[in-house]
Amino acid sequence: MPDAKRYKKIEIRNYCLTLKRNVMADGSRIPRSIEKFNPFIGNTTAYLKEGLPTNADRLGILPAELTKWEGFLTAWTPLYVKYSDKKNSRTTAVKDQLWDIVIQCIDFDHTSHILDRISASPNVTIVDMETFNIKKGVLQKSTRSVSNTPITELVSAIIQAIGGGSVTIKCYSVTGQRAAIMDDADSVQIAYSVGTTPPASVKAEGLTYDLSTKAIFTLALGAENSAKYLYIYFRWYNTKHPELNGPWSMLETVLIM
Repeated sequence: MPDAKRYKKIEIRNYCLTLKRNVMADGSRIPRSIEKFNPFIGNTTAYLKEGLPTNADRLGILPAELTKWEGFLTAWTPLYVKYSDKKNSRTTAVKDQLWDIVIQCIDFDHTSHILDRISASPNVTIVDMETFNIKKGVLQKSTRSVSNTPITELVSAIIQAIGGGSVTIKCYSVTGQRAAIMDDADSVQIAYSVGTTPPASVKAEGLTYDLSTKAIFTLALGAENSAKYLYIYFRWYNTKHPELNGPWSMLETVLIM
């Protein structure tokens, strides 16, 4: 077996062992077991394609992202049929391929923030949250007491164009000495557009909504957008208690390099 393939197989198996250790306590949004991932990928793919406009459009999932998500199901289905037949076709090779798809799906979500963006969408519903397991996992495990008073403080942001169509963003509370997510929030929500015409308000059509659990992050807008402007709003966000979300900031404008 060529070295690249051998190392890839070892990498998958090591990752699988890590995932398996956490199966019993699995509270993740994307299930870490083959049996639980099967209904998750099937149900979420079908759900994204339902409705008019589709749930994917309503939640801000791009066509290419939906195609990628569907691709996981397409690759998964015939392998799971083999996996289900324990006597004749469940092999180590089949299990490794299924685990690889689980890992690819998790990595894709980490890169594209699909589930974070669904959680942050202004159109999100309880059914959306339940379908994508957004109320599960770390968000349910916080033991810190939560205020009953909505956040009133604005996000103070420093935005710097760094070239290649990317900008770095540092978010502060008004009284904070360093960039950090403020108390009573667990993330910062952004609403932005790229172009030469600023949006009329944070509710304007065409804005992209996203969520960062870090106070310092990079927004990659694409080199093709150099010399255009980034128009962006911020607010403190609590994914578990959205009733506490802070007010939107004033519009910030930055020239993209």
